[in-house]
Amino acid sequence: MSLTLADVRTVLNGLIDENTGRSIGSIVKDSQIQVAGVRVSVQVVLGYPARNQLDAWRNRIQAALVDAGAASPEVSVTFKVIAHAVQPGQQLVAGVRNIIAVASGKGGVGKSTTTVNLALALQAEGARVGILDADIYGPSIPMLLGVQQRPESADGKTMSPVVGHGIQSNSIGYLISEDSPAIWRGPMVTQALEQLLRQTNWNDLDYLIVDMPPGTGDIALTLSQKVPVVGAVIVTTPQDIALLDARKGLKMFEKVSVPLLGIVENMAVHVCTKCGHTEHIFGEGGGQRMADDYQVDWLGSLPLALSIREQSDAGQPIVVSDPQGQAAMIYRDIARKLAAKISLLPKDLSDKFGVVAVKRT
Repeated sequence: MSLTLADVRTVLNGLIDENTGRSIGSIVKDSQIQVAGVRVSVQVVLGYPARNQLDAWRNRIQAALVDAGAASPEVSVTFKVIAHAVQPGQQLVAGVRNIIAVASGKGGVGKSTTTVNLALALQAEGARVGILDADIYGPSIPMLLGVQQRPESADGKTMSPVVGHGIQSNSIGYLISEDSPAIWRGPMVTQALEQLLRQTNWNDLDYLIVDMPPGTGDIALTLSQKVPVVGAVIVTTPQDIALLDARKGLKMFEKVSVPLLGIVENMAVHVCTKCGHTEHIFGEGGGQRMADDYQVDWLGSLPLALSIREQSDAGQPIVVSDPQGQAAMIYRDIARKLAAKISLLPKDLSDKFGVVAVKRT
């Protein structure tokens, strides 16, 4: 029995992408489907990096088409990351498609460690990723990436990003010595960060992750208003006092019209390396409750693990030092959910419209 375009669409509409909650059929155009009798070919282009799931998707779609009567269907599954809309009036950053802010209401919750491992997890899924260290007073990205060198400048005006583990990065930590404090006031900090953001020659990035300074003070607020971000991620621990401050960070982004992409709960449970006993040292389920209260996606929770701390201090984050370990797999899962969430946001259409000039006559 011959198949029709409608038959193939019925099959694709019945396959739900768990990362986005939408059907595969919703992202496939008619031009990407070819039907001739029982011969079927389909091209699927995901909107987020998922290199490690492409084969599984291909097999799943092929099996569904065979069940519907197709003979040896040809299925291609790839991905393409496009730019998404930012706050109105913001100037986009050259060489960067999407900027993600990673923030916390307070320090000490593992925000920078989460930033680096999420960046590496996105890279492992096939994305081109960079990190901007926006914590002027306590830059930690150089140590976490295991690199310490000054950015090079070919023209004396712009800088090349420093690369560690394949991640492009820039940080005030590359420009000052480790024991030199940045004794700067707010306006100087804001100016320095804008220079790091806009005078770095970012090279064709799908995602630039901004490791925000802790808290919701003037610097964090100014950055959230001046950096063209597609959305923000809040990192917290289950502890009540951390959640209290994390809520303030969440509300700050709401006030400046930055979409909340989700909440990551860090140090959720400790597993003893000797006996395997699990214990919720900082409380249990706080991040999930916060996500439910504010109707924000809960992206996942990470354990309080000695290996994560040790490898981070050594400049070998857990996603690269133990890529098949439990923690790395959790980071990968969170990264896919995050990228999938971004793929559902409105597209950036700034390049579709010309500059409108108003002249007085």
